[in-house]
Order: sequence, then C-alpha cells, then structure tokens
Amino acid sequence: MSNPEGEAEKRCLSLSSNARRVLGVLVEKAKTTPDNYPLTASALISGCNQKSNRSPQMNLDENDVLLALDELRDLGAAREIQGNGRVTKFRHAAYDWLELDSPQAAVITELLLRGPQTIGELRTRASRMYNMPDLDAVKSVLDSLVAKDLVESLSPPGRGQTFAHKLYPPQERQYLEAKIEKQAAVKSANVSETKKDAVDQLIARLDAVNQRIDDLEARLKQLES
Repeated sequence: MSNPEGEAEKRCLSLSSNARRVLGVLVEKAKTTPDNYPLTASALISGCNQKSNRSPQMNLDENDVLLALDELRDLGAAREIQGNGRVTKFRHAAYDWLELDSPQAAVITELLLRGPQTIGELRTRASRMYNMPDLDAVKSVLDSLVAKDLVESLSPPGRGQTFAHKLYPPQERQYLEAKIEKQAAVKSANVSETKKDAVDQLIARLDAVNQRIDDLEARLKQLES
C-alpha cells in the first residue's frame, strides 16, 4: 500500500552541492563504466573533479566526498559495501530512493552533473547513458519526472526551454531562478533596464550570502580538524 505522506516527504528532500555531485557520479559511472563500479572514495574524488561533463567545475577532497556520502547514506540514496581485498566501495540507490527507471535516471543524472539544460542538450548528453532517439523521447522522460515532482521547467515552453532537477536547497534554488531570469532578460530586447537591475541586485545579494555560507563552512572545518 502506498504512503502518500512518505512520498511527499521524499519529494521535498534537498541535497547539498557536494552530495548532488557525488550521487551524479555514482549513477553515471554505474552506467558508463560498469566494470569499475562500485567506486572507491579515490575514484569518486576523480569523478567529481573531472573536467569533462561537469558544470560547475569542483575541487573536492576526501573529506568533502566522505561527508557527502554520509549525507546520501543517511537519506538512503547511497550504500557502502566491501569490495575485493576488503576495500570500501560505494554504490548509489537512486533507483529506489527516487523511484526511477533507466531513462529517468539518465536525464536526472545529467541535470545533477551539469545543472539546468534544454531538451536538446539533454538528448545529446543523456544518450551516453541511455539511448534517446529524438527530442520527443526526452520530452516524454522530462514529463514523467515533472509528474514525480523531481524536475521543473525554469523557462516558458518553446525554443530554449530549460529544465532543472528539484533537489536544490532553497537558497540555491532562489539563486538559480534569479540567474535564469537574468539570462532570459538579456536575450529579450523588450525587458526593461529596471527589471535587469533588480535581477542583478538579487544575484549580487545571493552571491554575498553564498560567500558567507562558504566562509562559515571553512571555519567549521578548521574547528573540527
């Protein structure tokens, strides 16, 4: 029997930026390099910091990755196992945690690894994990993820429509929406300068808040070390 309250709670969960990157890497590597999966912490660090198929670029260390894994394991999104030679390895549980099938996992993984994207971008990039024959196939997958409340559109339907996952914390989500609005404003000659300035001011304030959060996290790291 389904549990609507439990399902609603699951859909409201958010992940830190590091946990999103780690989860994305685990799903990606399970699909693209299954012979080397599950992953060690060292392999996860390399996958998180690699230059290709990542946006933004990150520079996570072992502590960052292990803390992200703790976050994911607490939520039931990742698991720790013993590999050959008793080396600790990690695997994702995204299919169960988010109730995904293979095409849905491919699309949401690309959103986790690269951020908001258009349907065309998702078709090109997600096809390395699951064959997407055309734009309609991607749109169908996106519609199913929207129905699950895991993905949302950040811009109006039509050419250049952008989609994002819904695992962002509220602070990052607000920043993301402001950034997308600014990009849309730049493209539209009919948008007033006043609105552009308001969006710029909002982004500047959010940047300042994000910097303060980063500074506090750095201080906490120093205190814990």
